[in-house]
Amino acid sequence: MNKVKTLRLGEEEVAVAAQLLAEGKLVAVPTETVYGLAADSFNQEAVEAIYRAKGRAENKPLSVLLTDMAMVETVCCEIPEAAYRLAEAFWPGPLTMVLPSAGVVAPVVTAGGDTLGVRCPDHPLTLSVIQTLGRPLAAPSANPSGKESPKDADAVLSGLDGRIHALLDGGACTVAIESTIVDLTGETPKILRHGGLSEERIRGVLEGGAGI
Repeated sequence: MNKVKTLRLGEEEVAVAAQLLAEGKLVAVPTETVYGLAADSFNQEAVEAIYRAKGRAENKPLSVLLTDMAMVETVCCEIPEAAYRLAEAFWPGPLTMVLPSAGVVAPVVTAGGDTLGVRCPDHPLTLSVIQTLGRPLAAPSANPSGKESPKDADAVLSGLDGRIHALLDGGACTVAIESTIVDLTGETPKILRHGGLSEERIRGVLEGGAGI
């Protein structure tokens, strides 16, 4: 792929990051878990560029970052009551919920599937970027596939410098472990990946945690 000059943006440049995303560019953004490689989730070409930059197989779906359950309602459907309880308890935070997709994000985000992973990150800069853009961000970890997920800006650049248009430097990640993923599309919730939020806390909110 053609090399680009990767801009390193400071915390006062949220609007610049949002404008680049609106133009279909790739921007690495900070979260409390790991840095994400973000693109406008409604822009098919931009999301395809994530896969190229990471060397990621396109049959692996992406999760999206968003601000709240109101934004979830714009991209998901048939949302169970449990999702609202978990969001109330743990968002912003290291919890990704898999829900039925409404089919409005770019098809490559879901890898042609009918579900979508959604998360509200606990980082003010990235929440501001999403609010400014007005749409969820497709955002896997900001590293070449198979490499360690980056916990600070320098780690992002060590793997993706020249492959992405910008990096929004938000300092070191505070949780520094990937989010816990809970599938809420079946009759009982199921943890797909253990991460920054414990199974016990999730079970407590789900009133006994049937199926977990």
